[in-house]
Amino acid sequence: MASLTSIINVNVPTEVKEEATILFNDLGLNMSTAINMFLKKSISEWAIPFEVSAKKPTHSLRKALKEGEDILNNKVDSKGYHDVDKMFEDILNEDRN
Repeated sequence: MASLTSIINVNVPTEVKEEATILFNDLGLNMSTAINMFLKKSISEWAIPFEVSAKKPTHSLRKALKEGEDILNNKVDSKGYHDVDKMFEDILNEDRN
């Protein structure tokens, strides 16, 4: 019985394809075999066979990002510095007050 195959066209950046080709060749694989391995492993695990996630920012990071956005949008008065020594001087003086 003849094996049936299907063609999948995938768009990837040229650099990614070139680097993956080098990697797979070093492993003794061609691109088609490597992609088939990925698909079979995905089916076997019924999942993506590696972690795919976005890290949830902490409360303090979200607060800092919001503060940064507010500063950029001039919603908060803030002092800018071109001299790091002056900035640290002001910070140290704030702590003394």
